[in-house]
Order: sequence, then C-alpha cells, then structure tokens
Amino acid sequence: MSAAVLSLQDVTLSLRGNAGLVEILHDITLDVKRGETLGLVGPSGSGKSSLLMIMGGLERATSGQVHALGQDLTAMDEDDLARFRRDHMGVVFQSFHLIPTMTALENVATPLELAGDPKAFHRAHDMLVSVGLDHRADHYPAQMSGGEQQRVALARALAPEPDILLADEPTGNLDGANGAAIVDLLFGLSRETDATLVLVTHATELAARCDRTVHLRDGHVDATELRAAE
Repeated sequence: MSAAVLSLQDVTLSLRGNAGLVEILHDITLDVKRGETLGLVGPSGSGKSSLLMIMGGLERATSGQVHALGQDLTAMDEDDLARFRRDHMGVVFQSFHLIPTMTALENVATPLELAGDPKAFHRAHDMLVSVGLDHRADHYPAQMSGGEQQRVALARALAPEPDILLADEPTGNLDGANGAAIVDLLFGLSRETDATLVLVTHATELAARCDRTVHLRDGHVDATELRAAE
C-alpha cells in the first residue's frame, strides 16, 4: 500500500428535509491507501452510506474536499463524475440494481460497452466464470436467486477492473451462506484486480476482514481500528 487513492478533507454533508436542515456528516477527514480494504461501520443513521456515496461522487459534500486518484471530485460536474466512475470505480449496492430486461451477461457487459471495450462480452463472460455463474449467462435477474443476482452485480462492478470498489451492505439482503460466499468473492476478486475496497457493513465478521475499520457515530468518526498483521 502506498499513496492515498481517496482523500477527504473536512467533509460535511447537510440535507434539507421536512423538519429543516439535517446535518449528516461533520468535518470528516480520512485517507484510504492504494490496495487497502476499509470497513465503514456504525449504528443506523451514523452516516456510513452517505460517506460512501460522497467517496463515489454519488452525493455532493456540502463543504470540504474530496479527491480520488488525485482528481478533485468536488470540482467535477455530473458528466465528469459519471465518466470518472466509469473509468475508475465499481459500486455494489445492497439491492443489486441489475437491469431487469437484460441477461446476466448483458448486465455485466454494459459498463464495458459504455467504456468502448471491443471485447466487452468476452470479458463479461470471463467475469461470470469468476463468480461461478457462466451457466446463468442467458438468464434474467427475475430468474435468479438473490445470491446469484449479487454475484452478477459484483461481476459487473469488477469487470472494468476499477481502481476503487465501493460496496454498500453487499450482504444485507442475503442469507448466511450466500452472504459468506459473496464476502469471499468480494475480497478475493478485489485482491486479484488490485482494487482498493471500501465497504459499509453492519456485520462484525465482515468488518474484521478489512485492513482498517472506521467507526462512525452521529456523522463523526468515532474510532479507527487497524487489523493486526497475520
């Protein structure tokens, strides 16, 4: 691990709701190093998912600076952010977010096609093999179990070989066995592609597999734990 691939400086987030302005994040300063696996943990409402969305440029900070791979995300417009994510980031959500009218192969190939990869479907097939779902290539999301859909979502996120992989409760909608399988794939494939992994989780056993864990409470960094070397 070396230089920071994600760097947040004095990041705050305020959102306006029915009850007025709500402070979500307060002066978050955090660096994530290349090749690191970082877990974001804390009680519901602590700001974990909001922080992850800011890291991915999916939510704009109210104030502060967010840099990824040396680029200032806070200075980018929506089109620039979309291109940056396409070229450098993969995102895995709790609820899969597969395109229901596309097969598993087409879902995985889509970001590759958008990036102009002439071998998009070949690469997509290889990724389905990596997650053990090449036999489901022609199946639609509705024809697959939750665990299978999350494997497709993981294959889609990693197919472009992103520098940064963001995962928001990737096992939240899965049973224990499927969740454990997804965790093994998540860590194994991120290592193989040398992606920096940041994940939000309530699962202590999942957080324990990360190099470092950041605990959030009420929008503040409450504590940081570094996993002992094995």
